[in-house]
Amino acid sequence: MQTDLRLGAAQFEAKDGDKAFNLSVIKRLARQASEQGAQLVCFHECSVSGYTFLETLTREQITDLAEAVPDGPSTQQLIRLAGEIGIAISAGLVERDGNRLYNCQVVVTGDGLLATHRKIHEFISDELDCGNLYTTFDYAGARFGMLTCYDNNLPENARMTAMLGAEIILMPHVTGCLPSPMPGRGTVDPALWHNRHRDPIPCRQQFDGPKGRGWILRWLPARAWENGVYAVYTNPIGLEGGTIKPGGSLILDPYGEILAECRSLSDEVVVATATPEKLGLASGGSYIRARRPELYSKMLEPNPHLGPGNRPEVYWKKIGKK
Repeated sequence: MQTDLRLGAAQFEAKDGDKAFNLSVIKRLARQASEQGAQLVCFHECSVSGYTFLETLTREQITDLAEAVPDGPSTQQLIRLAGEIGIAISAGLVERDGNRLYNCQVVVTGDGLLATHRKIHEFISDELDCGNLYTTFDYAGARFGMLTCYDNNLPENARMTAMLGAEIILMPHVTGCLPSPMPGRGTVDPALWHNRHRDPIPCRQQFDGPKGRGWILRWLPARAWENGVYAVYTNPIGLEGGTIKPGGSLILDPYGEILAECRSLSDEVVVATATPEKLGLASGGSYIRARRPELYSKMLEPNPHLGPGNRPEVYWKKIGKK
């Protein structure tokens, strides 16, 4: 990173399959980010199309929702929007490439497409394929990487992205408030969300506890700290695919400290400054240099013993076993 860089992280309540509405919110929040000096703003996974509801759709329905990248109308609209506002925008949609369908996160400027990331660990629908590449790109004097949602749960992915030179990793998610064997986790009653303006406390308590923020802060800051990178985490808030999501988009520094965080129970964008000196001072770089690759051969072996939470019957198909 050559100089200070202003980064934005947004949260909003998207509408399933309503691209026009979602793009209108992206426009509004991107403009707010720009007004706060952001040079790039990141939105959540499949923020243009909607995400969780994809598990209920047929292949034909997902194909109808999907678009080419970058020539499809949504990516072209994002490019025009970025040019109009003067800011780089990262947003997600379903990509159609021939007969394959991907969960795709794009980054655009007014000059066109900067980068795309196809989610490596996709399992919301058997019809979506998994990407097989790490993603890095250069913008505003910094090296960026992208990892989508579950991609970030595996430490190897963040480590590989950092080793490819990423100084800032965009981490778009749709997560939280899901059934889990972990104590305290689980879903949120939609009634609490719908009553949030009249009585925000019960909703906030659910979002801040182990169902949402408490869980994210167990592990996500470690991805920034152990690799010495900035991390831009984004997540929707409110009703999403019939579930309630806790938002909580935030920006982490290379020490894993929170620089800025969305805390409202509504659409919001926050902006923070990334500074180059922290990259050199943080411990993550020394951890990468201290590795002993000659001891890691076991990590290169395929693992057929995925746990039940990873839906192996779907996942193995996606990595070439079908």
